[in-house]
Formats: sequence, C-alpha cells, structure tokens
Amino acid sequence: MWSMSNFNGQYFAICGKTIEALRRNVTNHLPEWLEGIYSIVERRTENKLIVTANGVTNVYYMFGGKDESSAKLVQGVTLAGVLFDEVALMPRSFVEQTMGRCSVDGSKFWFNCNPENPSHWFYVEWIKQCVKRNMLYLHFTMADNLSLSDKIRRRYENMYSGVFYRRYILGLWVKAEGLVYPMFNRDIHRVFGPVEYQASHRYYVAVDYGTVNPFAAGLWDFDPAQQRATMVKELYYKGGSENRVDNEAYYKMLHELIGEVPIQYIVIDPSASSFIETIQKYGKYIVIKADNDVLNGIQDVTKFLNAGCLYFHESCKSTFEEFETYAWNEKSLRDEVIKENDHSMDQLRYFCRTALRTELQWIV
Repeated sequence: MWSMSNFNGQYFAICGKTIEALRRNVTNHLPEWLEGIYSIVERRTENKLIVTANGVTNVYYMFGGKDESSAKLVQGVTLAGVLFDEVALMPRSFVEQTMGRCSVDGSKFWFNCNPENPSHWFYVEWIKQCVKRNMLYLHFTMADNLSLSDKIRRRYENMYSGVFYRRYILGLWVKAEGLVYPMFNRDIHRVFGPVEYQASHRYYVAVDYGTVNPFAAGLWDFDPAQQRATMVKELYYKGGSENRVDNEAYYKMLHELIGEVPIQYIVIDPSASSFIETIQKYGKYIVIKADNDVLNGIQDVTKFLNAGCLYFHESCKSTFEEFETYAWNEKSLRDEVIKENDHSMDQLRYFCRTALRTELQWIV
C-alpha cells in the first residue's frame, strides 16, 4: 500500500531466504487478500509481480537470499524500496547489497524477523541503533497475532522451552546457554519392555557417520495412531584410531540393527558420501540425505519432546548420556553447540528434521 500510494512505474524487491519460502510466507495469498483493490499478475518464470490500481503500475521482483553468492542477484537493478521477510536468516552481504540498490528518492527499507542471538549483526547494527538510523522498531509477540485462537496459542507456547521459548514466544534476542534439551527427562521419555514389530507402524533408521568419531544410528518406530516416534534400538560404535573399521563393517552393523524390520528409508549425515555409496551398492535400503540445519533441527527436537511425540527405549543408554551433557557453547558469539558427545544427538536431529516433520505435519 505504501509503494502503490507513493510511486508509479518503479521497481521494488521482496526478499526471503528462498523464493519458495517467500511465495509461501508472503506472496501466494496476495491476489486473494487484495482482490478488488489491486490487480496482481505473477510471472513465475521471471520471479516478479506486476501490480496495477487506478492507473498506477509497479513491478515487484522476488529474490532469495540463501547465501553469500545471492548478493550477485540484485546487482544492476534500481529500486524504490525493499521488504526483507525473515531478514535475520539472510547473509549480511545480500541484505546490504539489496539496500544499496534503493536509490530512488523516497525509497524505504522494510524488515521482519524472528529474534536470534543478541550478537547477530541485524540486532547489533539495526535494532539497537534504531533511533540513530531513523527506524521504526515494533516488537510483536504471539499475543498480537489475532488470527490465532487461544487454544492454538497455548499449544505453541507449550511446544517451546528454554531459549526457543524466549525467542519465539516472548520475542527476545537472547543467548543460548546451558543444556540444549533441558526438557528431556528419563522418567518421562523412557519406555520399557520388549520391542515388537508392528505391521501398522512405519520404521526409519537415522545415522550419524563417524570414523575417528563415534558412529551412531537409531532404529525408529513411528506409530501413526498415537502420533509418536520411539527410538527402539541404538547402534553406538566408538571407532577411534586403534579400532577403526571400514564401511563394509559399518554396513554389517547397520544390517544387524535393522534385522528383518521393513524400513521406509535410512536418513544419513549428508557428508557421508562413501558410506552412502556402500549402502546403495547392496540395493537393500533406500537412502536419503538428512537436512543438516542444526538450529532448526534442534528446534524440531525441542517441539517434539515438549509435545510428547518422542520416546526412547531403555536400551538406548548412549543416547540418554548424550542428552544429559549436550550443551550450548557459551563462549561462542553465535548459537553453537559444543561438538562433543553429540553423535546420537545428531542422528536424532536428522530423524526429526527429515522424517518426523513429514509424519507430524500438524505440529510443523
């Protein structure tokens, strides 16, 4: 509305982490919401919208700012304004390059984002400097979202804890500290008794590959009726320099872990290319490379633990030990975990981020 009221025949940018995310979060519903006010034509192959109303026409280009190379996408264009959707997820070089293209008189920058670490460049350079930069800063919480019912709002509030609760519910730029999963409780999340195959369930295997570091894998049982996943068996092999084994030996261990259980697929550390080739060579299992987004994976595990969707068989002792030592690196300026005793935590993250999110669409 600001751009259509102040400009005619100009170009604007709408930016997201990816074009797909941008369409999902911002542009897909615009024709429906603005019907009768603006005429909106999307040219998907050109990633642009042409908006017309009362003799005024402007063009809105869509850009994805997923990495440092994205800055090249906006070179050469002259803009009258830009909207960054989830700006904290974009590299600084892309954001600043795009802002530098806004050379039309009266141009403005628009941002939205969830909070991140308090040392994040956007918080330090823009939000904390909002007065100096002549910037209007509005802090919204979930209570400001009038489209959410009280029931749904309470459900989301119960999903998060620790740093994610303070960020995504309270909207605070806070530092991660202490245990990554303080909500994990052996008395709550541990199950006992014999493990029996259920034909109505779906089974997965998650693998964190290691040679010098431990090799960790979990056999996961998803119960569609109960909407819960249980890690029913674990494989935890500490190779080291003295007793290192090859991919053939790891494959044999993995085959013994699975046994005769028919699995959907194996989700594995995407960097384990040689082991992936070994699994594929035998043609017995489907292999999918895991989504290795660490922070979003941790957030998924947190939500599923809080929602009562994740459980672990009593035999998964190495996993229990890692839960109780897996911690944030308090010395880092960024949100990073301490890369020690995290191998079963990695396979857990791969399973949740890649497989369980697909099963539990209602919670994602």
